[in-house]
Amino acid sequence: MFQILNFKGTVNFLRHAVPISILSMVLIAASFLSLATKGINWGLDFTGGTVVELEFDHAVDLTKLRANLDHESTQGAVIQNFGSTRDVLIRLQVKEGVKSDVQVAEVMKVAKVLDEGVIQKRVEFVGPQVGKELAEQGGLAVLIALICILIYVSFRFEWRLAAGSVAALAHDVIVTLGVFSVLQLEFDLTVLAGLLTVVGYSLNDTIVVYDRIRENFLKMRKGSSEDVVNTSITQTMSRTVITTLTTLITVIALFLKGGEMIHGFATALLMGIIVGTYSSIYVASYLAIRLGINREHMMPVEIEKEGADQPSMMP
Repeated sequence: MFQILNFKGTVNFLRHAVPISILSMVLIAASFLSLATKGINWGLDFTGGTVVELEFDHAVDLTKLRANLDHESTQGAVIQNFGSTRDVLIRLQVKEGVKSDVQVAEVMKVAKVLDEGVIQKRVEFVGPQVGKELAEQGGLAVLIALICILIYVSFRFEWRLAAGSVAALAHDVIVTLGVFSVLQLEFDLTVLAGLLTVVGYSLNDTIVVYDRIRENFLKMRKGSSEDVVNTSITQTMSRTVITTLTTLITVIALFLKGGEMIHGFATALLMGIIVGTYSSIYVASYLAIRLGINREHMMPVEIEKEGADQPSMMP
């Protein structure tokens, strides 16, 4: 018979649940405080601004171009190659009292110093109203994703597990936003895409743990809910470690070598993976235990067959 008590090789992960839960609450409180006081450093996609695409005769040194554009009217410009080393995309933030035409003229003046044959291929202006709509739609997308996940997990598992998974996802998103707020990293559409990716990644890890918890509640006849959860986490830990490490290798490579274009996306993924890995254990599973999850909640509902209560008509 499969015994859960004194199960060989089981690690008591939940013995650290209380201090780590306190740490998570501190991180969430600090994130809310930073978001309320410092806010988010919205990128051009949300605040509006000017996009200038240039084509040079030869490969241009982006470091030198950034240094030359460090003027009052063009300060904070985001510069990256666009397609090739000769094509450059420059995104200029809105400056109070400075017209877009003045910013574009300053860009062309600096660009001609580096290359007389530079060509201005296009200029686009993103209005602040468009940026406001993007911010609202982005926040709505994250909220809808969390609600859909709550409904899905509730149908597949049990509402206590569903509450734990959504709490873990909200924890991951809030802490990641808090990091961007504290460090005042630019938040653009690529970062929003990273946040939504983190939601999917964290949920996948949580679902794997939940599947094993449900199986072990049905298989193991002895032991408390904590014993079942500890055994389930131990059994899935090798999978979690391998998945996390292989994903981190890719994300770290993007973070270090991916360039400025996807730096925010890689940062959001890096923070989300680290936070999401431990939240699957110490937020999702532990909250389900605190809500009273037990073996009876995992038992399938018995359906009485029609006519089972009717007396037999046979003689």
